[in-house]
Amino acid sequence: MTYQLAPSAGRRAGTSSQAGGPVGVPEPPARRGPVGRWFVVTVFWLGLVASVLPWWWQTADGSLTGPGVALTAAGRITGLVAGYLLLTQVLLMSRLPVLGRLAGAERLARWHRDVGATLLVAVLAHAALILVGYARMERNSLLDEATVLLRDYEDMLSAFAAAGILVVLGLTGIRAIRTAVPYELWHWLHLSSYLVLLLGFGHQFANGQQLFRPGPVRTWWIVMYVVVLAALAWGRVVAPLIFNLRHRLEVADVVAESPDAVSVYLTGRRLDRVPHLGGQYFRWRFLAPGYLSQSHPFTLSAARNGRWLRITVKVVGGYTAELRDLRPGTRVWAVGPSGTFTAAHRRRDRALLIAGGSGITPIRALLEELPPGAAVVYRARTPAEVLLHRELDWLAEARGDELWYVIGSREDPGPRQVLSARGLRHLVPDLTERDVYLCGPPGLVSSAVTALRRARVPRRQIHLATFEL
Repeated sequence: MTYQLAPSAGRRAGTSSQAGGPVGVPEPPARRGPVGRWFVVTVFWLGLVASVLPWWWQTADGSLTGPGVALTAAGRITGLVAGYLLLTQVLLMSRLPVLGRLAGAERLARWHRDVGATLLVAVLAHAALILVGYARMERNSLLDEATVLLRDYEDMLSAFAAAGILVVLGLTGIRAIRTAVPYELWHWLHLSSYLVLLLGFGHQFANGQQLFRPGPVRTWWIVMYVVVLAALAWGRVVAPLIFNLRHRLEVADVVAESPDAVSVYLTGRRLDRVPHLGGQYFRWRFLAPGYLSQSHPFTLSAARNGRWLRITVKVVGGYTAELRDLRPGTRVWAVGPSGTFTAAHRRRDRALLIAGGSGITPIRALLEELPPGAAVVYRARTPAEVLLHRELDWLAEARGDELWYVIGSREDPGPRQVLSARGLRHLVPDLTERDVYLCGPPGLVSSAVTALRRARVPRRQIHLATFEL
């Protein structure tokens, strides 16, 4: 069924249904349960416990007496926690394919954000506790003790530099600052966390009480460093190299979908073996002058067909505007696929999909792989901003889905009512029995999540499309 809603009223545009389901609709992918996510979480906590146990064993005799000694001991344990969290951060940034399959890039991105905030607190606490603890034990002022640490302790200058980089990264992670910084600048600043790993390594093994002596504890930490660096090399270099040599993607055509949106069609070798699902994204780098320096995440806007891949991009800046000038034959470097915004991660047999603006691109690809009977709500300010509407109409007709176009300003009462808890329950009476997939501007996603929670949709049934780091 297809419907169109204006800001204040709605009209029925057409209906189609078939007994027994639409003809030619592909089988949905098999579901992937939460086992992989819990496995990753369990390994993380076990690794953290194994990393701080040596400190516990060495202080179990009750020898922590005196404020200076106690502060120093607290500084050492926060140092161990900070070292482990730093390794975790780099692992989360490694783009290791197995991690993406187990936990999903969206969840990894959330974990990366949360671990990053905790890491910054742990590093600052470690530095402050060690400085104050040493100053108390040696009866020095804080300034004198800081001078002694920087002058006499091996690799301490590099450790202070690493802490400074973490502070800068923490500041650029604040939403207001991040939105004001150009994407590429933010991306390169973010990659400096690898430098933190390098700068902190020497200090950790030269001055860490549990790590500078040869033995099983030191060996355990060296093994963790080797594993993380190997994962980084595989996820960032080896796996992308294999993928791109195997498929050799290139631009086949560039099609204007609207005055401010463009689709880029890609061809290559063995596209039937590209292991992507509708709703997933790649990071794309076009190997041509003017494009080489930038790599951006864009979702595929069509399901797998074995002949071509397609991304549909809204023009929002200089880089996306230049995509209209791409020439056929331009080679493409792709990294992915990533994301759990897929039919394989559904929990229910039916789904509601809510899109705003260019957020329709992963929804369109995802819709093709979901079980028939889905409902789609597509929000746009004007009819001219509706993308891929012919394909959406055709899919709704072929699959027996319901499709609503909600057109109008965000201040208009009609769209606001439709996307309220009551409005969504009116459109989709069995709302709580469906998975809900959301993709669009942050304001729309936030308000829609609030409405869904008020409508008593369980949080585990709400799926958000979030691009990775």
